[in-house]
Amino acid sequence: MAKAVGERSASYQLLLVGLLSLNFGILFFDRNALNFLMPFVQPDLALTNTQVGLLSSGLSLTWALAGFTVGRLSDSLGKRKLVVVVATIAFCLCSFVSGVAASFAMLLGARLLMGVAEGGVMPVSHSMIVAEVSPERRGLAMGVGQNLGSNLLGSGLAPLVLVPVALIYGWREAFYLAAVPGLISAALIWFLLREPPASAHETPVTKIPLRDALKERNILLCALISILLVSYLVVCWAFMPLFLTRERGFASDTMSWLMATLGISAALGSFIVPWISDTIGRKPILIGLSLLGAILPLGALYLDGTIWMLAMIFFFGWALNGVFPLFMATIPSETVDPRLTATMTGLVMGIGEVLGGVLSPFVAGAAADAFGLTAPLWIMLGLCIAAGACALGLRETAPRVLARRLRVLEPA
Repeated sequence: MAKAVGERSASYQLLLVGLLSLNFGILFFDRNALNFLMPFVQPDLALTNTQVGLLSSGLSLTWALAGFTVGRLSDSLGKRKLVVVVATIAFCLCSFVSGVAASFAMLLGARLLMGVAEGGVMPVSHSMIVAEVSPERRGLAMGVGQNLGSNLLGSGLAPLVLVPVALIYGWREAFYLAAVPGLISAALIWFLLREPPASAHETPVTKIPLRDALKERNILLCALISILLVSYLVVCWAFMPLFLTRERGFASDTMSWLMATLGISAALGSFIVPWISDTIGRKPILIGLSLLGAILPLGALYLDGTIWMLAMIFFFGWALNGVFPLFMATIPSETVDPRLTATMTGLVMGIGEVLGGVLSPFVAGAAADAFGLTAPLWIMLGLCIAAGACALGLRETAPRVLARRLRVLEPA
């Protein structure tokens, strides 16, 4: 008989979260590879800027669709480990195909398939974490699983490894290299992790069917927050470098390490923010950090102090990145029947990816063409304030907080 969640060893829980975080980091390493290699790929394949944009939007679209469909499939089959392993091997093969692409159409096809393979990995990984990790550490585990590996590997290590390989050997060889780590992580997951039992997770929240889950206030608000904050994220990465160099007049190297500050902030926030939310609650953290995100665009627009002061503004403003696992996975998983965890997290991620990741760059770009490069920063400001306002309507789900409230209400 499977052990209850609380009886599972801390070492296995650590192994599970560590391997899933590593796997998602490798996934982001592959996903971001084209962005860092584009200066080499574009002239070689004679791509237009429109085609470059389509490659990014196409992957985001199939990623979003797969996030829901693959999550739903894993919930139906009850084979979560198998789904993660197969998807990991598939996106490694897509990275290899990206390396052999000889035309825009072939490269676009590889990226579309990569989005299909990668989109379901995080929702299913979150469902494994929910099934195996003790509820009082769930927020921390989900934060590490989603954000730590992806920021350290996908945002930090990827450009440092892939660009030198492309310079020495060529961009195709860099794609081949990017495919190898995923095969290793797939093998580790297959041999070291077990398939979580379907009944492993016990939750105090009322269990509800899928049709009612879609009507849940928490699910709807998390989906809306996902759209707003994914848009904030994508608009910042796309237009902040241009604003800093063209409008503020910073040198390219100064801009690069200011942007690197965001990666450091996100890596630290991956475990600090969810850990705090386990203690004080999901709702206050989401409200506070969403509103704190306003200091980043405002600082970039108006701060005339030292570059170190601006770096601190970037570091603390980007702390809102730490709430992504909360609204994408933790709150949905604590709101609905645990058998719907992958489905609901895939839905919330997918909606954010489609309406935020695909559409927001076009809207911000049009605004920049019409009103200048300050427009995307004002859009960022509005997005984080709106997300904070939406978070006001959330129902608290953190187990520790709910347990404390129950003790207070109990008669002496």
